[in-house]
Amino acid sequence: MKPHPLSRRARVLVPAVAAALLASTIAACDSDTTSEGTSSSVRTLTPDHSEHEESPSEEQSPDAEQSPRTQQSFAASVSAETERVRQEAVKRLDGVEGRGNAVADVSVSGLPVAASEEVRSARVRVTNPTDEPAFYAVKVEFVDAEDKVLDTVVVGVEDAPPGRTVDAQANSRKAAGVKTFPRVAQAERG
Repeated sequence: MKPHPLSRRARVLVPAVAAALLASTIAACDSDTTSEGTSSSVRTLTPDHSEHEESPSEEQSPDAEQSPRTQQSFAASVSAETERVRQEAVKRLDGVEGRGNAVADVSVSGLPVAASEEVRSARVRVTNPTDEPAFYAVKVEFVDAEDKVLDTVVVGVEDAPPGRTVDAQANSRKAAGVKTFPRVAQAERG
């Protein structure tokens, strides 16, 4: 049976939206050495691993076909939401003494990087051991081989589900091109 033309367009549109989202996120993660936590973070969404083919009866509405302007608006709104969550995390960490109450709930690992890349990224894993969704504020430091802090990035994870692990990403432009090691400087659940 021949697939419906709109379902083909939707399969082509999804990678385009993802590319626009990635481009806007990378542009938003430039940081400034004069203040902590100025880099943006990305909350990673993982698709379910089941395959789903649309049948002709599952036609998408004509609105599913988005113009480039709509894609840009979507990417901008995602970037704005990411920045809002990051700002909330910065506020929550502002009054935290020491390393915070959730360091044991958080781990970070460096993501593979090519020498030509302009961003150094770390995967932030948050496991919520409580019985309720929680907001996590995490400060990640990118350090070099001499343990010198090259950049500090704050990541916010909103509504981490109870008993589950959620991934986020910390991005640094200052640590790009240098072999760095990310580490959790502070983590607060609240």
